[in-house]
Amino acid sequence: MEEFIQGVGIFGMVLLVLIGLVAGWLASVVAGGRNRGRYLAIGVIGALLAPLLLVALGVTVLAASGLLAVLLAAAVGAVIVLVLAKMIFD
Repeated sequence: MEEFIQGVGIFGMVLLVLIGLVAGWLASVVAGGRNRGRYLAIGVIGALLAPLLLVALGVTVLAASGLLAVLLAAAVGAVIVLVLAKMIFD
């Protein structure tokens, strides 16, 4: 995990957070503007955890493909977590 965080760096982590915020904002717009803070927080959590989970599972494509693959995994992870949260909370 430490290698992943060092490899992505501060700039990459900021990009992951921004991806989560955008996904959360879009989810709150789809939900009618309700619970915006909750969707923003869940989007950030999903965007940060998805690449870490893939690394923990041993998916080496992220390391080989670089930052773009990590950002794509973060976007997909944020969307999946947001869909699950919408199903649970709404």
